[in-house]
Amino acid sequence: MANIKSQKKRILTNAKAAERNKAVRSEVKTRVKTAVKAIGSDDADAAIRLAIKKIDKAAAKGVIHPNQAARRKSRLMTKVNAAG
Repeated sequence: MANIKSQKKRILTNAKAAERNKAVRSEVKTRVKTAVKAIGSDDADAAIRLAIKKIDKAAAKGVIHPNQAARRKSRLMTKVNAAG
């Protein structure tokens, strides 16, 4: 454990940020899975829009890299287009 006051605070701040980031990443994964499962059904359009929105928001917050966001959206849309 650090004995410098600012470093102790930094450890707590980093832990909070890590927990938030973990939740956002999990949400993104869940929404993408839901969108992939919904392909071909009536609510597919809404699920895909929501997944893309969550991916974009995660990239905007800095949780995931912008290139990773682009790659995830691209792969999702490739699956959607392949399904017809």
